[in-house]
Amino acid sequence: MGGIANTLAANHLFTTNLECKKLPERTAQMFHHLVAKLLYLCKHTRQDIQMAMAFLLMQVKNPDTDDYKKLTDVMQYLRG
Repeated sequence: MGGIANTLAANHLFTTNLECKKLPERTAQMFHHLVAKLLYLCKHTRQDIQMAMAFLLMQVKNPDTDDYKKLTDVMQYLRG
């Protein structure tokens, strides 16, 4: 999750790729954990990530590798 992103709203944020591989159970749990932390951050200090969080919250039950990439994009945006 290195790097910095200047913008959060990438073109691919709301697109889903049905052919993406699902995350392994351990990585899916980490995905869920990080999304929960970002939701807390979003509600209390960073309202600018609400749109991305709305999408990621819908993907928490069955995330794939593309969703994980979107999560890393949000993290890189917050680093910037």
